[in-house]
Amino acid sequence: MFEKRLIPTLLYKDRGFVKTIQFSKPRYIGDPINTLKIFNEKEVDEIAVLDIDASTKNRGPDFNFIKSITNECFFPLSYGGGITTIAQIEQIFSLGIEKVILNSSLALNPSLTKEAARSFGNQSIVASIDVKQSLFGKQAAYTHSGKRKINVPLADYVRSVEDLGVGELVITSINREGTYKGYDLQLIENVRQLVSIPIIANGGASNYKEAENVFSLNCSAAAGSIFVYHGPHRSVLINYPERDQLKRINQ
Repeated sequence: MFEKRLIPTLLYKDRGFVKTIQFSKPRYIGDPINTLKIFNEKEVDEIAVLDIDASTKNRGPDFNFIKSITNECFFPLSYGGGITTIAQIEQIFSLGIEKVILNSSLALNPSLTKEAARSFGNQSIVASIDVKQSLFGKQAAYTHSGKRKINVPLADYVRSVEDLGVGELVITSINREGTYKGYDLQLIENVRQLVSIPIIANGGASNYKEAENVFSLNCSAAAGSIFVYHGPHRSVLINYPERDQLKRINQ
């Protein structure tokens, strides 16, 4: 049975959590430990943490950071950023992370994803594809925080990623990310027609209820801004739906 999930996504950069708009203009949100303590209090179901500097700066995961956040959290955590080896994935799991999220390595070293899915189980390996639409309407996948284009037709790339054995696929619209313009539902529907694994839509949510549009496509929803901002001036306020509100969204 399809599980409706609404997942906060937190971006890690320069030892703090930030929020971006279309993968640029990072704005400081808060100290990671303090931020996660607030989410603990709000009884969040799960969170994804992405180190958006790791691949672009050609460095590996920050294991000290990962250890610090897993020690603090009372909920399942997914982590992505700078992962290039099986040994790194093994260490990440040993620190208490439930799932790893692979993005740039999907294109650079597909065999890593295959081996990871075989070694740790596909339920633990999540693929992430960032999609940008050009001025002429053509969509393409990008890696390294939206800086490197994958010169393969998007549909072919999506299919090839599923063939690596991953358990889930996160599709992020770079054009919508941080804009409050709503999810790119057409993109999500197109991808849904290409693969059989669960899909998580990300990028563009302006309120909790917009997740319902994603749920109607039998996909889960991830978001950033709606969990860290409040009001028209985007004042920083860590928030998460109350249980009753979350139940209404999931109905």
